[in-house]
Amino acid sequence: MYATGNKKMLNMLILEILEQYSDEEHHLTQQEILRLLEHNYGMECDRRSVKSNVLSLVEMGYEIDMTSGYYLAERKFEDAELRMLIDSVLFSKTISVRQAKTLISKLESMGNKYFHAKVSHISNLPELQHGDNKQLIYVVDALNDAIDKKRKVSFTYNSYGTDFKLHPRREEPYIVNPYQMVANNGRFYLLGNYDKYDNIAHFRLDKVTNIQILDEKIKPLKALPETSRGLNLPTHMAEHIYMFSGASDIVIFRAKSFLMNELMDWFGDKFTVSDKTDDEMIVRVKCNLQAMKFWALQYGPYVEILSPESLREQLISDITMMMENYSD
Repeated sequence: MYATGNKKMLNMLILEILEQYSDEEHHLTQQEILRLLEHNYGMECDRRSVKSNVLSLVEMGYEIDMTSGYYLAERKFEDAELRMLIDSVLFSKTISVRQAKTLISKLESMGNKYFHAKVSHISNLPELQHGDNKQLIYVVDALNDAIDKKRKVSFTYNSYGTDFKLHPRREEPYIVNPYQMVANNGRFYLLGNYDKYDNIAHFRLDKVTNIQILDEKIKPLKALPETSRGLNLPTHMAEHIYMFSGASDIVIFRAKSFLMNELMDWFGDKFTVSDKTDDEMIVRVKCNLQAMKFWALQYGPYVEILSPESLREQLISDITMMMENYSD
């Protein structure tokens, strides 16, 4: 809290009042500002002081409209932007309920009192799907430092057991070259490399615990065959739709024309369309083959893989097994 008895802080107190109580639909008169100064901070002054301090704030670069009362015309975040950020936290599947509540509270504090009323109907967090890894924020912070310093990291990588809790996949830690963190489908991932392999691997950050930054320098990204010319992140993400590791290949398939929206959702504009009719089209895309198998199964009635033949045969085998599972 400000040392409110010091009138040198008056302009900052007025700024705080404008932040909390004004917007385009709610202008403050000088008298209202005087009343709030006395009520909130025990600060008394006159109207001339209010005007001179508002002009001082304008000179400092704050955009304050004075045509009909006073209101702060420009903020760090618009209400819609804050709401989008809050929703991204609310529906994140990675961070814990406690961490989500803390972040949402911080984001709410950046809006005025009218914004608080607009978000009062936010859904109850425990009812939504959230991770339970309380180390996540520390993991993200450590990876930020490791990537910046180009250092390897050591961590425990976990999987869920039937008790719904995380358990280490193995006793010894994973030693990984960290390159990039990304968000995909509500979860955070590390793009890195496991030394004995020459490919990019993906690690779910909500499954990482006991992370440590090592002194050893990372393997250069350009040393990996698939990133010898650098990492094109949009292309990489489009080719790894389910975040499976491994190389990508050209896949050609026949699809119903109404799947165009779904294709854009999954692959962006990283595919081509040919032989289009009102009902069907031929699609060509570069994608991780394991991911493509699951994608084709997901849209099974509306998609037929044409090539590569190995993927087509794998799908035939999987579909046959599915038929056996559902036959009496």
